[in-house]
Amino acid sequence: MHAIPSPEQVLGDGDLISIDCGAVLNGWHGDAAITVGVGEVDPALLKMAEVAEDAMWAGIAAAARGAANGRGRLTDISHAVETAVRRGGRYGIVDGYGGHGIGTEMHQDPHVLNHGRPGKGPRLVPGLALAIEPMITMGSPRTVELADGWTVVTRDGSRAVHVEHSMALLEDGVWVLTAPDGGRARLGDLVTARQPADSTAV
Repeated sequence: MHAIPSPEQVLGDGDLISIDCGAVLNGWHGDAAITVGVGEVDPALLKMAEVAEDAMWAGIAAAARGAANGRGRLTDISHAVETAVRRGGRYGIVDGYGGHGIGTEMHQDPHVLNHGRPGKGPRLVPGLALAIEPMITMGSPRTVELADGWTVVTRDGSRAVHVEHSMALLEDGVWVLTAPDGGRARLGDLVTARQPADSTAV
């Protein structure tokens, strides 16, 4: 689910791999992740990756709407992610891991759970930057951290997927900082008008 690359581990046909990358530009951090298949992949696994992607965008859209109407709270994102996952199928939503604030450090408060009731936590306001990061499994949501202090695997050995975008809430919309189009293709009018369609991701 989450590991340091190892030269001893060889990818094979049908595997899934999550690629999680961070970048720092002039002291500001960006964080993004994708899950991709290797060779011929079980369609059920590809669907799980698609569900995670849809859930991430649902969370970003919830943040944008909540900031726009002035009534949004942090767990509105969590609830939107969970609702999209539940709608997509019977998946485990990994507990204890999720999104986070981002800015002059890679991981900042607040922690953004991928499940929960709406209407709780800090207000969603312009100037807030978050990484939205769904992690779901084909089985149990429970995980185990291995002895290296970094690698995390599902307790039941089930496959997992992980996606992530960094986003900023602005006065007139949302800017998905790690999407080449700022999020326009998935979010439409929720994207800030100041963000050009051909912008380059951070």
